[in-house]
Order: sequence, then C-alpha cells, then structure tokens
Amino acid sequence: MGVELIQKYFPDLTPPQISKFEQLQALYSEWNERINVISRKDIEQLYERHVLHSLGVAKVMEFKPGSRVMDIGTGGGFPGIPLAILFPETHFHLVDSIGKKIKVVNEVATAIGLKNVTSQHSRAEQVKDKYDFIVSRAVTNLNDFMPWTRGKFKKEGINTLPNGILYLKGGDLTEELARWENRAVVYPLSDYFQEEFFETKKVVYLPA
Repeated sequence: MGVELIQKYFPDLTPPQISKFEQLQALYSEWNERINVISRKDIEQLYERHVLHSLGVAKVMEFKPGSRVMDIGTGGGFPGIPLAILFPETHFHLVDSIGKKIKVVNEVATAIGLKNVTSQHSRAEQVKDKYDFIVSRAVTNLNDFMPWTRGKFKKEGINTLPNGILYLKGGDLTEELARWENRAVVYPLSDYFQEEFFETKKVVYLPA
C-alpha cells in the first residue's frame, strides 16, 4: 500500500499534500541505501509503519495554524515530516543527536519543498526555544524522555489540548506510565487504524 493508505484515513488531502506523500517512498528508499534510517524490512512498509504511524498523532491533535512543534529524536524525520505535510501552517523543528540522520531530514524536506520544517543536529537538552507541543516516536522510556522536555513549553496554548507531549509508543505501558497515571491520557491507535500493525500502538498525551 502506498499513498492510498494515507488517503483512506485522511480523505481531505490537497493535491500538493498527496504529491509530497507520494514522493516519500522513492526518497527514503534512495537515502536508506546510503544512510540507514529505516530498517531494511520496513522500507517496503514505509506508508504503514512510518508515515501512517506518524500521523497517529494527528488523530489525537489537529494542530492549529501558528503552532510550534518540536520532534525529539526524529531519526530520518518521523513523526515530524509526515505531520509537517499534513499541517502546512504549523512549524516543525526536528532534532536528532546523530548528524547523518539530520542530513536525511534536510534532503527529504528540501526535495519535497517543505517550507515549515527546520532541523537541528543536537541533543534535545541543548534546544533553547519553546513550543506548543513536543512529539516523539518511541525514542526511549518516558521516564528518561521527560527531563529532555523541561522548560521547552510555551505558557499560553492555542490548541484544543493544553500544551504538552504527544508520544508514539507500543506495547504494555503500565509500568512506564506508573509515575504519570493521573496525568497521562493513552489513545490506542487501533481505535483509528484497522491494520494489524496498530493493534498495540498508542499515542500518549502528557500535559506540560
């Protein structure tokens, strides 16, 4: 399944958005040959396991125009690049501590003409700006992740949910969320996507 899988769940895509999504397969296949950012077996399932998975965040939060979002540990650009295609009026700042991964992000964003993406080769703790939301995809245990986000949120929010973290994670999160059980809201992606891959996948929302 290619971009039609994305259209199945996001039927209101504009022609420019469809075009950008369509270009991802060839770009990631080409860059993955040089710099391994996606596992070899997953590149065939790019739209399901990377693009649609990233867009799970959009089922929980529709970012308002003017929002600022940081993607920590973006790797080759997930979830940041798919979200930036979907929300062209939201600014996405993609951060990774591995320089060659940021090179892939820059090359892909430039190739498809994404104007709302910036990137930074650094550790998350060194980023000085403030954001409405921080997104990430299973970079590490949430207890280790949370300190990286400290002091990075704007005080005033413009979205339907208060500013905070939207974290894509799979499996049993009971232990991991024990510290945050009164604050964390877990959205199972199986509520939104029918594919078997999403049976254990979730979006965790934690207010700042």
